[in-house]
Amino acid sequence: MDEPLSQTWHSSGHSTNLVGRPSAFMASPAFNDAPVGLHIWGVREMNPALFTMLDQAETLPEAGEAFLAYMVAMFGIDPEQREAAPGSRKRYRSSFLRLIQGWTFDSNGPEGAVLKGWVESRFGILPSFHKEIIPDIHGPIWQAYVEERMQSRFHDNAILVQLDMLFEFCQWAIGRFAFPGQSHITLYRGINAVDRHGILDQPSKREAVIRLNNLVSFSSDREVADCFGDRIITTRVPLAKVLFFPGLLPSHLLRGEREFLVLGGAFRVSIDDV
Repeated sequence: MDEPLSQTWHSSGHSTNLVGRPSAFMASPAFNDAPVGLHIWGVREMNPALFTMLDQAETLPEAGEAFLAYMVAMFGIDPEQREAAPGSRKRYRSSFLRLIQGWTFDSNGPEGAVLKGWVESRFGILPSFHKEIIPDIHGPIWQAYVEERMQSRFHDNAILVQLDMLFEFCQWAIGRFAFPGQSHITLYRGINAVDRHGILDQPSKREAVIRLNNLVSFSSDREVADCFGDRIITTRVPLAKVLFFPGLLPSHLLRGEREFLVLGGAFRVSIDDV
């Protein structure tokens, strides 16, 4: 899970996004301390049948099945992709399932670039790492990221719209079934040398404000996070920033490592040795 970040990385982000909140605010510790709901413009309004169907579900697995059925019908996704592994020779239409599966194998692969690009375009939060530190948006590292993000094989089936719908379903499921009434969840992330990360403030040896990538993995299981570094960061993640959590869908996606996909930015963390 460890990705070193530049301490000099810019935090301006884009001036516009699709959620109506300032991008710099969403990437700040202030948002994480007092989060507000995030909704991508037009998704629920354009898919009333989906959310009417979801409201009839009595359990999260039932809602997950309904969401998958809707996505298969809407985007012509082959149901086999539920368990298809990245690297398979069979050609599929682009799907959010394929991207999530790819992320689990390598967050710095092309699937990871598309996911980071989605965060960039919808929330205005720029990535700070893809294969290596991205020091600015004018150099060759940024250009390489953009080229991978725009690969045509991932953009033939309204893939960004699929991710919009996944985010809205995830937020619906959080409020309805998974974490009703909660604003935060405590999560863990394994890291190596702390000084390789974008430390914005460090009031003590065990406390810091660290800038993480614009999309980042956490685990709800501390013992799992222990396997990914020699130190553990613990933080309270606002549920408004969660894109995917284990058990959201009736598949094996992200379950093994109890992995949450979270919109990134600056987080207040505690730091402990493994």
